[in-house]
Amino acid sequence: MTEYVTVTSDQPDARTGAIKLHGPAAFEGMMKAGRLAAETLDMIVPHMVPGVTTAEIDRLIYDFIVAGGGVPATLGYRGYTHSVCISINHVVCHGIPSEKTLKSGDIVNVDVTPLLDGWHGDTSRMYLIGDVPIKARRLVEVTYECLMIGIEHAKPGNRMGDVANAIQRHAEKHRYGVVRDFCGHGVGRLFHDAPEVVHVGKPGTGPELRPGMIFTIEPMINIGRPDVKLLDDGWTAVTRDRSLSAQFEHSIGITETGCEIFTLSPKGYTQPPYV
Repeated sequence: MTEYVTVTSDQPDARTGAIKLHGPAAFEGMMKAGRLAAETLDMIVPHMVPGVTTAEIDRLIYDFIVAGGGVPATLGYRGYTHSVCISINHVVCHGIPSEKTLKSGDIVNVDVTPLLDGWHGDTSRMYLIGDVPIKARRLVEVTYECLMIGIEHAKPGNRMGDVANAIQRHAEKHRYGVVRDFCGHGVGRLFHDAPEVVHVGKPGTGPELRPGMIFTIEPMINIGRPDVKLLDDGWTAVTRDRSLSAQFEHSIGITETGCEIFTLSPKGYTQPPYV
């Protein structure tokens, strides 16, 4: 049975398996952290061009987050040594920055989580590099639609299965595969917390959504099969059939009437192309 706990300011932050229900102060903290995260993804738009290295994007993001008063939550997390995850083409998630250059035709996911005043603003966005084929552009479009359809179902009284099923149905309508191996998660003062937010499921199943819940929705959608494998570096996940993969992510909080998105772009950059 799902356990819920109302969070107060004097409680220690601990992973207990219970779903935390937060108050207005947490929503305010998440909104500030989420804004910095979204501003970070806005900032790199003019830099996401053919010839740039993912290491350079990593450096730009580190400098921007620190200048904004935060620190990159991924830096040092479980031994990870970068400020961002950058996943190109058939990389599903957790791509590691390097001296690899982006080339025309690439689709790229950039995933950032600044920690600001104790709160984690977690979000990711797709970028189109140069002249991207229509097939790849369509995958990116549908993946964004999956995220927003999932968010539409994130309201009190619904269940996680309602969110998951809405995402799954939309993706599979386009004959895409929905990744099962990775999911969204609770977020707040802890980087990863309960509940797990899967993107495949049955309506009416899973934890009930209640006001005060804060979590990410981050569907990973493949042109081919949903199967993934982990590379030897221990981080990079790729599609087994080497088909293209795309992902979008927002951090949200459940309100009395629906949900609040903490990581909306201040510049209105929702999906590419960002103009």
